[in-house]
Amino acid sequence: TTSFDDAVSLVRADCQLAAITLGKEGSVIISADGIVTVGAEFVERVVDTTGAGDLYAAGFLVGLTSGLPLAECGRLASVAAAEVIGHVGARPAVSLAKLAGLAR
Repeated sequence: TTSFDDAVSLVRADCQLAAITLGKEGSVIISADGIVTVGAEFVERVVDTTGAGDLYAAGFLVGLTSGLPLAECGRLASVAAAEVIGHVGARPAVSLAKLAGLAR
């Protein structure tokens, strides 16, 4: 489909939970309960997008497996993805737990 709304409807019909990333526009999390829109984290300069999707997924799954609300899962995902695109390489250059405010 060429319509974002149609794509969301198709995803909702087939998936219990999904996230669609939209680059600098953030992401949309789709569940049986509805749709959660998550803003992108600010990145001063995009250097290398390698690993952005993987880091988004990792951040999201940390939140999900910790029992956090979907909006917070999306925020963690955005924080992780934003960190990795600001430098060369697919590994975070700083502690994501500290960056996301989860460090103890």
